Amino acid sequence: MPAQQDTSASAPGSLPEGARGSARPAPTHPRPPSAARPYVLEGVRVVLPTGVVDNGRLVVDGTRIAEHAPAGAPVLAAHGLWAVPGFVDLHNHGGGGASFTSGAVEDVLRGIHTHRLHGTTTLVASTVTGDMDGLAHRAGLLSELAEQGDIAGIHFEGPFISPCRKGAHSEELLRDPDPAEVRKLIDAARGRASMVTLATELPGGLDSVRLLAEHGVIAAIGHTDATYEQTVRAIEAGATVATHLFNAMPPLGHRDPGPIAALLEDERITVELINDGTHLHPAALQLAFRHAGAERVAFITDAMDAAGFGDGRYMLGPLEVEVADGVARLVEGGSIAGSTLTQDRAFERAVTVDRLPVESVVAALSATPARLLGLYDRIGSLEPGKDADVVLLDADFTVRGVLRKGTWVVDPFAGRADGR
Repeated sequence: MPAQQDTSASAPGSLPEGARGSARPAPTHPRPPSAARPYVLEGVRVVLPTGVVDNGRLVVDGTRIAEHAPAGAPVLAAHGLWAVPGFVDLHNHGGGGASFTSGAVEDVLRGIHTHRLHGTTTLVASTVTGDMDGLAHRAGLLSELAEQGDIAGIHFEGPFISPCRKGAHSEELLRDPDPAEVRKLIDAARGRASMVTLATELPGGLDSVRLLAEHGVIAAIGHTDATYEQTVRAIEAGATVATHLFNAMPPLGHRDPGPIAALLEDERITVELINDGTHLHPAALQLAFRHAGAERVAFITDAMDAAGFGDGRYMLGPLEVEVADGVARLVEGGSIAGSTLTQDRAFERAVTVDRLPVESVVAALSATPARLLGLYDRIGSLEPGKDADVVLLDADFTVRGVLRKGTWVVDPFAGRADGR
């Protein structure tokens, strides 16, 4: 936890306007469809898989998006706002002053709620390197939250990573990816393990990738010192994700292309990108988008406790982190230690700084990660029958409303006479 920080949701941070002052986590179980009448959001710029619909309508019926509104359904004017699907974050270690790796249940819920305030309606909770018993215990706690629907799954980042590219992971706790130990974590997660990041060039790496693929768990190549050829072999074995591409791996070389070239060129690989202006030069982001396309790019936060909270000292697993001007670095060594990013900031930067089309940004924040998780039939786009996970953004791409499964997390209509 940070030194001398207030852990209430009203503490200084980057919460969107209208979201401050709510110290309670979002309800675990949203209200049932019968608790609310269907209604229409009118005048919104709806981003659909087929393109942008100006002056559009979005029908919300309970927890779902509907195709048609019944006669007499309330109409809520939302003119000038963008309506995009809720953001899906594959890689997130915490926020709001709370850690997914070490916090109690109420702390984890506070971190989840912090990211919901910024538009992330679906989140995979990531751990960091620790001892195996501790990670197995943490997996048990997080699996209960996954069963309740608070998170979409668990991502184990470490301990099966390269000491050469350890980043903000404790070197003393690193180990080779023994398939038996990988299986221990999968079993501890009780069917809720979504992804494991591995340095697949280490002894046991390829066998561990095959094990993960057999159990329906994403094998992600990251914190790796692999060559191009070793990375190709890992992809052939079943790896499908590049953990925060470019970061914690050898750079792209013209004689020794390393893992980056192999990961970008293979259509089976989804590449994670941290678009916070610190982890990546804009040219690197553009390179990834041009090579992989929005259908293979997943924006992630790699957020740690300070996301949506503030500068100060924090613990990331057993390592102490100093956050200054929104950048997290290890106290010893100065390595970047995750980020303080929230997905709304990644969206705004991608459109205004990187000049990416809104449709491509929406794909990278919602559709692509939803498909990777096998959840695209429920989330990732604003189509009838899917969950009513909606983010409303103004012309500056600032969050004005967040709807999760039909319940307002950030309510842009609070105080209206109709009660919405």
